Amino acid sequence: MFASNLDTPLVYLKGVGPKRAELLQKELGISTYEQLLNHYPFRYIDRTRFYKINELNEDLPLVQVVGRITSKEIIGEKHKKRIIAKFTDDTGTMELVWFQSLKWVEDNLMRGSLYIAFGKPNLFNNSFSISHPDLEPYPRQTGITGNLTLHPIYHTSEKMKKSFLDSKGIQRLIHHIIELHINEVRETLPQYILKKYKLISRKEALIHIHFPANANQLQHAERRLKFEELFFIQLQLLHNKQLRSLKFKGALFNTVGERVNTFYNTMLPFDLTNAQKRVIKEIRLDTQKGSQMNRLIQGDVGSGKTVVALISMLLANDNGYQACMMAPTEILARQHYQSLVDLLKGELIKVAILTGNTTKKQRVILHQELEAGEIDILVGTHALIEDKVKFKNLGLVVIDEQHRFGVEQRAKLWRKNNIPPHILVMTATPIPRTLAMTLYGDLDVSVIDELPVGRKPIETKHLYEGQRLRMFGFMKQEIAKGRQVYIVYPLIKESEKLDLLNLEAGIEQIRYQFPLPDYQISIVHGQLKNVDKQYEMNRFIEGKSQIMVATTVIEVGVNVPNASVMIIENAERFGLSQLHQLRGRVGRGAEQSFCILMSGNKLSANSKTRLETMVKTNNGFEISEIDLQLRGPGDITGTQQSGVLELKMANLAKDQIILQEARNTVIDIFEKDPMVELPENILLKNYLQKRSRAIALDKIS
Repeated sequence: MFASNLDTPLVYLKGVGPKRAELLQKELGISTYEQLLNHYPFRYIDRTRFYKINELNEDLPLVQVVGRITSKEIIGEKHKKRIIAKFTDDTGTMELVWFQSLKWVEDNLMRGSLYIAFGKPNLFNNSFSISHPDLEPYPRQTGITGNLTLHPIYHTSEKMKKSFLDSKGIQRLIHHIIELHINEVRETLPQYILKKYKLISRKEALIHIHFPANANQLQHAERRLKFEELFFIQLQLLHNKQLRSLKFKGALFNTVGERVNTFYNTMLPFDLTNAQKRVIKEIRLDTQKGSQMNRLIQGDVGSGKTVVALISMLLANDNGYQACMMAPTEILARQHYQSLVDLLKGELIKVAILTGNTTKKQRVILHQELEAGEIDILVGTHALIEDKVKFKNLGLVVIDEQHRFGVEQRAKLWRKNNIPPHILVMTATPIPRTLAMTLYGDLDVSVIDELPVGRKPIETKHLYEGQRLRMFGFMKQEIAKGRQVYIVYPLIKESEKLDLLNLEAGIEQIRYQFPLPDYQISIVHGQLKNVDKQYEMNRFIEGKSQIMVATTVIEVGVNVPNASVMIIENAERFGLSQLHQLRGRVGRGAEQSFCILMSGNKLSANSKTRLETMVKTNNGFEISEIDLQLRGPGDITGTQQSGVLELKMANLAKDQIILQEARNTVIDIFEKDPMVELPENILLKNYLQKRSRAIALDKIS
């Protein structure tokens, strides 16, 4: 009936049935025996210590006591009904109390029997009690799932608990599967890998992750399952990378022609850093191989990624190809467009922009010019992927902040040419090494780790609410020098739930401190119409206003070299990477720039760490590592990358060594066995074939 008993739907498992099977599917996405086996505990409670009743105190979180039920009685009526049992050991007596599942308690708990009671002790009228204790017969059962000293705790939900699928209930179901079907668990890793890294078998790992007899067993099980998880992510990513280089031909950019040379020799307003030169060289080599380039450029705020992208696009133009640059927001697209136009001084090539606000009349002309090959570089938003947008010969696609675009959106751009265009991905959000290996493991990574010559590090200060007048005084000093100031708020309007200084209240305060006509204020937030937003931004860019009050809409896409102060209100409410991005809006000119983090007096430990980190360092990569430790990978990326980060066991902040071992192993495998055909790699070949079939079916549906 099923390829394996482990593929059996859970409805057939003893103790499940249709209602619970539906609950497990809806709440946890689990529908087969195997999926339940792979639902791992998220923590363990140490059950090695037994307490006597006379040792109990209210401060103990959870205790286990061995005792005998000497009596039990039902008290109260209807919804106030409860069962109270007297529980005795050789040092005293306590009460066990149940408000739910009364029939089960009445039918199954035997007077005179010895039990282990586990739960939180509460003191009432000088007597201890445990409400809804976890009870099991004493002595504990033996066998592969017996004698537990580390008690597994599973994720569940309130709906599941009402159907007795609490952590204990899930443990009971997993126990059934292990007892009946554990010998059907198949190994997934080749023997030579198990031997090299001293990993236990998958079967042993599943037993010990759910029912560890001791900490050593649990440690071995975790290491095995983490390695496997990270290994197969790397196998898939590097297999995709290899297939792409074999399957997709790439345009040859053999010529460094007039456009690149003229721009580099006569128009570039500054010297490139060594890091920029290194990355351009890597791109040059990629585009001469005859296969599609897929490269990620990581660079901190202000490191000069745009210039590298422009030289790469001019290289495409020199070789007879068009290029396009896609950004996630209209503000950022316009910023890139303006930067390219300014750098090129309106010469050499034709640059155009396409966004959701481009008029119908403008679109008609733009589409015609694009198809005729008269536009060399097209900058835009999601509008670029529309079917109507047709290039004559697209050779290079630059994608900014690619994690904000879906996989299918990016693929639409690749299909706009017979030979897939080269792909250059840029991110100004520095990514920790471990995250880059999983998020972008199928791309070649370049890092711009130098700031342009002459840039001064931004000075960052943390001030509390009581120091607000000092902050206003500093603003006035900087404005008097001819500088401009950003003030960023987390909210537009006051929220009943969040006691934060919001933008509307902040504007009143600022207008009182900075009255007209001496001071002009621009106001920008996400609820403004695009035309109004652009008007306010232009006033600030042109120096007609000295203060820009905004929400995080200015996190990316505003470049005003004269702005030297960034003030972030309620800075404790922002994530580290967002604080770092906001700080990067200043420090773009030759003058000293400042970032002031305003916060309330009460700060959590995490908030303190974030603000201290910002004061201590300007290094985005250092900041990203701390951010990963604090928040975890899912939050940093904002969106899950097509399932890559759905990790059940591994933690990218803590398991860097295991990840590196897994990646090195996969690299080694592909070097020795590019097509994964050797007999010792049969398990890996089967996995890749199964995955490619699953992806194909997914695309069809």
